[in-house]
Amino acid sequence: MSKRNTQIRRHAISHLVNEKGEVSVEELSQKFETSEVTIRKDLSSLEQNGQLLRRYGGAIALPSEVMNDEMGEKVSIRKMELAVAAAKLIRDHNRIVIDSGSTTTALIQQLNDKRGLVVMTNSLNVANALNDLESEPHLLMTGGTWDAHSESFQGQVAETVLRSYDFDQLFIGADGVDLERGTTTFNELVGLSKVMADVSREVIVMVESEKIGRKIPNLELSWDAIDILVTNKDLSLDDKQLIESQNIKVILA
Repeated sequence: MSKRNTQIRRHAISHLVNEKGEVSVEELSQKFETSEVTIRKDLSSLEQNGQLLRRYGGAIALPSEVMNDEMGEKVSIRKMELAVAAAKLIRDHNRIVIDSGSTTTALIQQLNDKRGLVVMTNSLNVANALNDLESEPHLLMTGGTWDAHSESFQGQVAETVLRSYDFDQLFIGADGVDLERGTTTFNELVGLSKVMADVSREVIVMVESEKIGRKIPNLELSWDAIDILVTNKDLSLDDKQLIESQNIKVILA
């Protein structure tokens, strides 16, 4: 199944759900002449992109008040812009780490045309999204201690598992970017982030431009641990030059 055919089918499913209000997996499988497993992956992808809501045995259209949430749509689009740009850095058969977070989770739907990926994550959301991909990347989980604040696994067990591997790339988000120090976070558990960077040959930070200049007490990754920063194209020229002065490649999406 080509990526284009998948996109066309998912667009048609989204249109059908909005038209009918509710559809079943069985109905969609018959209509599009594909397996129920593939349809479930389609529905999962569409739900993650905010186009419908999954229900047992099928899906329903989004409530009108959700569809009219312009700010939510804006945020989603900005994250997706980062995801599209970041995905272009990934080659077939790369070994990558994807940290927890809504921005990094947006990256998953851009990986369907990548082949032979090995992906390690500490996030159940990322793992579930990866499992829904038709490209079926090889999935690794860190395990460890569940942290409800970051909705991810943290701690010594996770760090030990990570150190037993080496990776081509790390994709990680941030709560803020201190132009002098590096990425910052509200979460005090930053040990795993540092280990992720240590075991990766290239560290890519995905962060929306409005977070740049936001100083938060907890330093996550210093500039010398980062190779590339992917952010939105409305980043100011002054901020871009300050970041590049730290030997960081800046990609504007």
